[in-house]
Amino acid sequence: MFLLGPSPAPSPSTSPDPGLPGLDDTAQLAMNMCGGTSKDNVLCGILLNVLPADWASPVAWIISIVLILVVALVIRGLLHRVVNRVIRRAADGVMPERLRFRATPVDGATAVITERRRQRAETLGSVLNSLITAVVFGTAGLMVLSRFGLDLAPILTSVGILGVAVGFGAQELVKDFIAGMFMLVEDQYGVGDLIDTGMAIGTVEAVTLRITRLRDVDGRVWYVRNGTITRVGNESQGWSRAVVDVPVAYEADIAGIRDVLKGLTEEIWNDPDLRDIAIVEEPQVFGLEQISDKAMIFRISVKTVPSQQAEVAREVRMRVKMALDRAGIPLAASE
Repeated sequence: MFLLGPSPAPSPSTSPDPGLPGLDDTAQLAMNMCGGTSKDNVLCGILLNVLPADWASPVAWIISIVLILVVALVIRGLLHRVVNRVIRRAADGVMPERLRFRATPVDGATAVITERRRQRAETLGSVLNSLITAVVFGTAGLMVLSRFGLDLAPILTSVGILGVAVGFGAQELVKDFIAGMFMLVEDQYGVGDLIDTGMAIGTVEAVTLRITRLRDVDGRVWYVRNGTITRVGNESQGWSRAVVDVPVAYEADIAGIRDVLKGLTEEIWNDPDLRDIAIVEEPQVFGLEQISDKAMIFRISVKTVPSQQAEVAREVRMRVKMALDRAGIPLAASE
């Protein structure tokens, strides 16, 4: 009699994945890197029908990464082309009225206006192109990392936390850059303008997205952060105005004074040395501005080329003095 022991249990046999018949472990690993089974990845599925199964998936994985980079380059190139085209149109002054950079209507300043417009447009174009490059390649980099099987959630969380920390630490710097961008877009001032920022008054020597460099009348250089400029007065945009007050004696004839001043303004307007260089419109006599028991003050207003009001005012005062002396009209005695 034979004793029958327990029959040996059949050894487990591994059956191939029904979705990936005939693939070995290397091919299965490659498919996981490529994105799963052929049902989940169209590119891998197509290449599996053409290439051997053990290396079709790695090829598709590499091709997908290359396609991401190529698409990123194409998108970046197209966006840069659009930005450069818009910037060229803005620099040439052919933009629609709403988008056109503000220009000064004074004759004789066309070259300066064109150069300022060109510099401003190039600066904005450079900033926009850099921003586009960072966004496009940053997105492409995240997509490539996802193809390597990395979990992007911790990375994005870390970047977000780091961004918040940097934002708190560099909020003044960000404020300066944003203010600089709006300053360039709105053409608030440019190199060569005489401006008043509240904390400093002087001629603009350099403008960046972070600071504005001024030089005052004493030769002192001021570095003003754009984020700290809450108001700015520009004496060099469009036109300026020279205002000259003429104090005459209380006993003087008002009608005679008005006639003298009217003749003087006509003489100034007809002077080609002033009209073609510094004066924009015919000077006006505003008439009797103030009156007291010792003096009457008449006012003359002259619209001038930007930043030329001081020179014009000095010339007008000299001619007023000479005209009053010829007419025998005394000036008011100083107190």
